[in-house]
Amino acid sequence: MEYLTTWLSEHAVDWGFKIIIAIAIFVIGKYLARMITNLLQKALSGTGTDAMLVKFLGNIAYVILLVAVVFAAIDSVGINVTSLLAVLGAAGLAVGLAMKDSLSNIASGVMIIILRPFKIGDYITAGGSSGTVDEIGLFCTLLHSGDNKRIIVPNSAIFGGTIINTSAMSTRRIDLIIGIGYGDNIAQARDIIIGIMAADERILKDPEAAVSIAELAESSIDLKVRPWVNADDYWSVRPDLLEQIKLQLDAAGITIPYPQQDVHMHEVKAAA
Repeated sequence: MEYLTTWLSEHAVDWGFKIIIAIAIFVIGKYLARMITNLLQKALSGTGTDAMLVKFLGNIAYVILLVAVVFAAIDSVGINVTSLLAVLGAAGLAVGLAMKDSLSNIASGVMIIILRPFKIGDYITAGGSSGTVDEIGLFCTLLHSGDNKRIIVPNSAIFGGTIINTSAMSTRRIDLIIGIGYGDNIAQARDIIIGIMAADERILKDPEAAVSIAELAESSIDLKVRPWVNADDYWSVRPDLLEQIKLQLDAAGITIPYPQQDVHMHEVKAAA
């Protein structure tokens, strides 16, 4: 007990000083890592690099710098970093096998950055979710929905499936099916719909809007209406167009039928 007390009295100050130095190295190093990362991101942004790529590279740079700071702090305490790296390398293999899904997310994030199927601000459908892209992280992509919900999608789910980028093209086609009755005048209905689209300045003249018969359905003649608009106008033009078609077809006496069944009642006379 006396030996232990003597050893502690001789080394306590030395170890305490080393721990204080290690903490100082970590705190200052973490601050410098963040500052260097911010400078790197500003430099990349100044060159016109895509914001998504800037954010992703910044995250990777920060993690690498932070790991270097941690090893520097450990080394200042007197722990053999080389031996520690060997131990971590062996443990890392086991951890890597256990975290293969997380590593897959990182690899998928890198591929998304390289291939750039979408960018920040695009509206996409991927990984079973739809929303506007806010950020691509090391492990997941952050979206927000039209009603402002936060959606977190693993990168592997996005890159491993179908990606629909609604914002990729500058124009979009609106596809509508408008049913009219079998007793109505097809040419008149077509002229009314074409006139509605021609009067809306948001609907593009080139490509030209089209109205054609889609199907002779059970309860209606279905007209296929296909105007083209700028992508930003899609969600405002679509409901307006539907409203005007309904109002003007009603005014012209053209019906928009709905599925119905005719039931015939037969009186069965009782046997005498």
